[in-house]
Amino acid sequence: MIEIDASQGEGGGQILRTSLALSMCTGQAVSLRHIRAKRPKPGLMRQHLACVQAAQAICGAQVQGAELGSASLHFEPGPVQAGEYRFSIGSAGSCTLVLQTVWPALLQATKANAGPSRLVLEGGTHNPMAPPYHFIERCYAPLLRQLGAGVDLRLRRHGFYPAGGGEIEATLSPAVGGLKPFDLLKRGPLEESYAEVLTAALPPGVAVQELQILTQGLGWLPEQMRVPALRREEGPGHAVMGTLRHAHVCELATGFGDRRRGALPAADVVAQALRAYQASDAAVGPHLADQWALPLALAVHQTGQVARYTCTELSEHTLTNFGTVERFLPVRFATEALGGGWRVSVQ
Repeated sequence: MIEIDASQGEGGGQILRTSLALSMCTGQAVSLRHIRAKRPKPGLMRQHLACVQAAQAICGAQVQGAELGSASLHFEPGPVQAGEYRFSIGSAGSCTLVLQTVWPALLQATKANAGPSRLVLEGGTHNPMAPPYHFIERCYAPLLRQLGAGVDLRLRRHGFYPAGGGEIEATLSPAVGGLKPFDLLKRGPLEESYAEVLTAALPPGVAVQELQILTQGLGWLPEQMRVPALRREEGPGHAVMGTLRHAHVCELATGFGDRRRGALPAADVVAQALRAYQASDAAVGPHLADQWALPLALAVHQTGQVARYTCTELSEHTLTNFGTVERFLPVRFATEALGGGWRVSVQ
């Protein structure tokens, strides 16, 4: 039994999701207390409960404390079963966070059950405080494929905060011969850069204003600006995305329409994030630095090899995730400051 005080470090929902994922991957039971203690509304919210229920579904876990508002959870996993699953998060709860919770275990399904798994997830696809679908598709999934895993993603319907209603389909196949780690130290030459404004059931002027801010803030040309067509029933909602596709890695920054007084326009948020990334020569940005830690650690654990990557920033969220991974796997994260970034070694 691994006992975790989930109020440590960043004290948010990532501790829960990483613990569930690695509990399933390793077969180790976990007991968490003080879940999301540092959040304004601590305990399990609907989105976090959906992660627990999804994890329970794919491994038949014995669970105690799986209810809204619960600050503690006991999770004892069974064998992971590949198969077809449908998970409904409800409202705008993040589909991608539920996907990332069960993804590692399904990519490690035991040989007796090894085979592709098909998941359909309903809820939010583009909402604050969670990686949007396009980040998973463009930045995260390609790296998993380099590890050897089979990944196929499809966005069936956008879902914005607060209504949700989005839908993602994912087909996941375990890596033949196991996950194989690799170094990601350089981003490589820039191959493509572009921005997109997603708007649904909103006046056309919203997209025009965001594009003007992006053009001024990044100095990009009109042909780098895109407004994909969304169905009206997918709204209301809007998001702005800026993508930098390099030879070895892709970075995506996202800003969301925020009606709070004094909040920056979404395009300003994106422009600031992309300028910060361009100011460094490290391979991955702050969000991918966090999310890459778990799958890479699994690959290092399976092979005994050392793997490294460079990142522009090490947030408290990322450092907390490192510590959580180390509770389940016999690996260690070592960090070293570099000019304009950090180097992370997993060994």
